[in-house]
Amino acid sequence: MGKQEIQIFDTTLRDGEQVPGCKLDRDQKLRLAERLEQLGVNVIEAGFPISSPGDFAAVAEISSLIQHTTVCGLSRAVEADIKAAAEALATAKYPRIHTGIGTSDSHIYDKLQTTREKIIERAVGAVRYAKSFVEDVEFYAEDAGRTDNAFLATVLENVIAAGATVVNIPDTTGYCLPEEYGAKIKYLVENVKGIDRVTISCHCHNDLGLATANSIAGIQNGATQIECTINGIGERAGNTSLEEVAMIIKHRLGDLFKTSINSRMLNPVSREVAHEMGMAVQANKAIVGDNAFAHSSGIHQDGVIKCRATYEIIDPHEVGVDKSLIVLTARSGRAALAYRYKEIGINLTKRELDSAYKEFIALADVKKIIDDTDLQMIWNNITVAVA
Repeated sequence: MGKQEIQIFDTTLRDGEQVPGCKLDRDQKLRLAERLEQLGVNVIEAGFPISSPGDFAAVAEISSLIQHTTVCGLSRAVEADIKAAAEALATAKYPRIHTGIGTSDSHIYDKLQTTREKIIERAVGAVRYAKSFVEDVEFYAEDAGRTDNAFLATVLENVIAAGATVVNIPDTTGYCLPEEYGAKIKYLVENVKGIDRVTISCHCHNDLGLATANSIAGIQNGATQIECTINGIGERAGNTSLEEVAMIIKHRLGDLFKTSINSRMLNPVSREVAHEMGMAVQANKAIVGDNAFAHSSGIHQDGVIKCRATYEIIDPHEVGVDKSLIVLTARSGRAALAYRYKEIGINLTKRELDSAYKEFIALADVKKIIDDTDLQMIWNNITVAVA
C-alpha cells in the first residue's frame, strides 16, 4: 500500500493576513502566491473576495497568475459572497470556492441567533449555489471543534449530498486537545454517509498551542488535507504552521504519509513572508526560527561537533538553512571555542586553546555572545603574550 498524500492548503494570504498590521498590497500578494506555488502547496487560499475591492482584485490576479495549484476564495454562506468569489476565480485554472457557516451551539444560538434546522438549510443552499459556478466546493463547519459530533455529522452528510468535494473541520477557537480532535475526525469517518468520496480537511488554531498537534491527530484519524500558514501566522494566536506539519510528516510519519512540499524552500519562504508582512519570526520557532539550529550549551556543542545527530533530528540543509550554529556564550566549552576558531582559519594548539579559553570565559561573563571580532581580539592578546 502506497503512502497517503496529505494535501497542503495554504491560507497565509487569507487567514495569515488577518493578523493586525500584516495587510499585504497587490504586488506582495502576487509575489508570495508565486512562492507558495514553487514551494509545492496544493491549494492557495488567496483571499476573501467580497471583503474589499482590493481583495477581490488580488484573488482575480492570483487566479490568472497561478498555473499548477488550486486557487481558493473564501465566502460566507451568503449568495453575494459566493458570487463574488466565483467572479474573482473566473480565470483560475483550478478554482475552489470555500463556503460555510458556524455549527456549534455558540455560533448557532449566540452569533447567528437561529436554529440547527436553519443552519443545515443555509449550508446546503450555499454549497448548491457555489456548485453552480465551480466543481470544487469546500464547506467549512465553523467552530466544529466545539460542535456536537452527531449534529456535525448530519450537517456534513447534507453538504456532501449537495455536492461538496471537501469538508473542513475547523477547531476555530483552538479549543480541542489532540485526542479529542482526532476522535472527532474518526467519528466523522465512521458515521457520515458519503464521506469516503470527499477530502476531510483540518483547520486548527493555536490558542492553546495545539494547532500542529491537532492537525497531525486529524490525519492520523482519516483527514487528508491540512490548512496551515507559513510561520503559523493567523487570527489571534495563529494557525497550524506549514513548516511544522511538513517536517513532522517527513521525519516522523513518512512511512504512512507524504506531501508535495519542497522542504529546502521552507526557510527562504518563511523569511520572505516575515519580511513582506513585517512580522518577525520568534527566535525559538520550530524549523525556521533563528535558534532552531543554534547551540550555545557546551554539552550540546560538543555533541553536535562530534556528530550532528546527537542534538539535531533535522539536517538544516533540508529546510534551506546553510548550517548549524555554534554560538559562543559563557556556557560554551573548549570544544566549541576551538571549533569556532577553526571556522575563522585559526587552528589552536592545546596551549593556545587553554590561554584563549581563560580570556574567553572572562569576556563571556560580561558579554552575552562572543563574535568573530572578539575571537580575533583574544587571539591577538594571547599571541602577543606568547611573543
